[in-house]
Amino acid sequence: MLTRLAAWCGVVAGLCIALPAAVEAVTGETAATSFVIGLSPALAIPLLAALQRRQAPHGAVAYTVNAVGLGLFGGAAFTLNMALFYLDEPVVTELLRGPTMVALLGSALVFAAGSVMFGVSMARSGVHPRVPAVAYAVGFPVLAFAARLPDTPLTSAVHLVAGGSLVWLAANLARVHIDHPEYVQQ
Repeated sequence: MLTRLAAWCGVVAGLCIALPAAVEAVTGETAATSFVIGLSPALAIPLLAALQRRQAPHGAVAYTVNAVGLGLFGGAAFTLNMALFYLDEPVVTELLRGPTMVALLGSALVFAAGSVMFGVSMARSGVHPRVPAVAYAVGFPVLAFAARLPDTPLTSAVHLVAGGSLVWLAANLARVHIDHPEYVQQ
């Protein structure tokens, strides 16, 4: 049951990244798309744990760094998309001077390093499909550092790759759970 719930959380998290990006490619960032993207990190946490549980004992350090990074960057993404989005640009510029910018960059750095490490550990373990594992390792670090860039077709494409990797990994986890429940630790 927990694996199935984690897989569904992962599908929703991936869709919360990919679908707003597809809309933003046409409309630019809106309050609605920003809100949906801001929710995605919280929904990704159960998936991350279930992916590691399935490949254990491989990648324990990578998982830990990625989980800490997801927590830090999830808070940053929530702040960027749910709070700073509504402030005037001069206020945001002033706010992002000094320690706030250091904290945001630090969270992005830990998340990027953890994403690369965990994506590589998924690909090397052979437990998860290689293509979405590599897309995870590449897409999320780029997404972390592109978070403050203006919305362009390129940033939308990065969001689509990152969100798509979550959906693919989650769908595979659900499929394996249904087809071969003995392979998924309960």
